[in-house]
Amino acid sequence: MSEAFARVPTLAAQHLLLALAALALGLAISLPLGLWSAKRPAVARVALGVASLIQTIPGLALLALFYPILLWLSGLVGGGIPALGFLPALLALTLYALLPILRNTVTGLTGIDPAVIEAADGIGMTPSQKLRLVEAPLALPVAMAGVRTAAVWTIGAATLSTTVGQPSLGDLIFAGLQTQSWPQVLAGCIAAAALALSVDALLGLAEFGVRRRRPALAWAALALLLAGTAAASVPLWPGRTGRTVVVGAKNFSEQFILARLIGDRLERAGYRVEYREGLGSAVAFQAVAGGSVDVYVDYAGTLWTGPMRRTDAPPRAEQLAALARWTHATHRVRLLGSLGFENAYAFAMRGPAAKRRGIATLADLTAQAPGLTLGSDLEFLDRPEWRAVQRAYGLRFGGATRYSPTFMYRALASGRADVISAFSSDGRIAADGLTVLADPKHAIPGYDAVLLLAPERAGDARFAAALTPLLGRVPVAAMREANYRVDRDAAKETPAAAARWLARRVGLER
Repeated sequence: MSEAFARVPTLAAQHLLLALAALALGLAISLPLGLWSAKRPAVARVALGVASLIQTIPGLALLALFYPILLWLSGLVGGGIPALGFLPALLALTLYALLPILRNTVTGLTGIDPAVIEAADGIGMTPSQKLRLVEAPLALPVAMAGVRTAAVWTIGAATLSTTVGQPSLGDLIFAGLQTQSWPQVLAGCIAAAALALSVDALLGLAEFGVRRRRPALAWAALALLLAGTAAASVPLWPGRTGRTVVVGAKNFSEQFILARLIGDRLERAGYRVEYREGLGSAVAFQAVAGGSVDVYVDYAGTLWTGPMRRTDAPPRAEQLAALARWTHATHRVRLLGSLGFENAYAFAMRGPAAKRRGIATLADLTAQAPGLTLGSDLEFLDRPEWRAVQRAYGLRFGGATRYSPTFMYRALASGRADVISAFSSDGRIAADGLTVLADPKHAIPGYDAVLLLAPERAGDARFAAALTPLLGRVPVAAMREANYRVDRDAAKETPAAAARWLARRVGLER
C-alpha cells in the first residue's frame, strides 16, 4: 500500500496540471461562445448540438482520434507537433469540458427576467455595463455550476490520458487493474477523487465570495487554486529534471516488470527515471520514435506485423536483423538487441478439455472451433497475427470476447472462454495446467523481446552500456516465474519486487 501511495504526489501533480489546463482552455472557448449563443438562438442550437455530440464520444475513443489527426498535421507542417502525451490529452479533455460550461452559461443568461433587462436598458446602461453589472452577477450561480461540473468531469476523465502517454493517476489505476494490485487502484481512485473534490470546493468558495460580495474570500480561493497549480508545476520547471529518462511500458505484467528492470539499471548508471505505463502497441512505438519515451521493450512479431506490415514469418535471426535495419532507417530508433526470450501469441486451452477433445494443434482446433468461444486480449482480434492464423487454418469460432490479459485467463478458468490467445512467456500457462496448441504452419512470426532506444539515445554510449548487460540474459523460464509472481492470486508481488527477483535470478544482482 505504501509503495502505491508513494507514486501519488508526482502523478497527482501532472494530473492536476493537465486537468486545469484543459479547464482553462474550455473556459476560454465556452464563455465567449456562451455569450454569443445567448444573443443568437441559431448559434446556440449549433454550438450546443456540437458540444453534445462530442460528449457522446467515449473518452478513450476521443483520445485515440487525436493521435492520427495530430500525426497528419505534424506531417503537413514538416513535423514538430507531438501526437502523444500532453497535447492530445489536453485537446480531448478541453472538448469534454465545453458542454457543461456552454450550456449553463446560455441557460443562466437566457433565464434572466426580461423585466430586469428592460430596467437596465431604461436607465441607459451600455451593453458592456449591462453584462458586467446585471447579467453576469445574475447568471453566475448557474454558469458556475457548469464550471464546477466541467472541473469534476475533466479531473475524472484525465485518468484516461495514460493511454496516450501522458502521466496521470490513471497510471496507477490501469496498472493496478492489470496486475490486480488493488492498493494501486485504490491509491489512484482516492487521489483523483480528492483532487476533484478539492478543486470543486475551491471553485464553490470563489462563487460564494462573489455572490455574497466578499471579494477577499473569492480571491483567497483562487489564490489557493493557483498556488496548488504552481506547486504541481515545480517538478517540470527547467533545470530540475537533470538526467531524467523515460522508460515506457505497455499494459500487462511482463511490461511493468521489464520497465522496472530497465529503470533499475539506468538508476545505477546515474540517471533519474520516470515511467510511462499502459501504452498501446502503436502508441508505444510512436512514443519512442518521437522521443516521448527513451527506451522500452517491444516484441519482434508486434513490430513485424504492425509498423512494418510484413506477412511472412522468416527465421528469428533474419527477422531481428531486418527489424534493426528498418527501425534505424525509417525512425532512427536503435534496436539494441534481444533480451533472450520470446513472448509469442499462443492459443491455449484448459489441459483436460484439450485432451478430452483431442486437440493438440491449431489444425486440430479448426473443426471444433465453431462450437467454442475464444477469449482474446484487447488487441489480438484486430492484429495481423489473427488474420494470418485465420488464413492459414480457416479458424472460425462460435464467439469471441475481449478481455484485459489477467481477466482473459480468469475467463478460461471459469469456462466463459474455451480457448484464449495466451502469451508464451506467461507463468499462468504452467500454473493453470493449460495446453498450448502447436502452430505447424508457422502462421505466427517470432516474438523476441527487444530493447528499443529513442533517436536521442541511440548514440548515447553510456545509456547503451547501462542496458547492454540485459541482452541475451533473460531465459523464458525466468521471465515466466517473474510474471507469475505478479499475476498469482496468493502472495502477489509488485512489478518492482518481481524485477528485483528477476535481476538476482539472471545474475545481474547478488
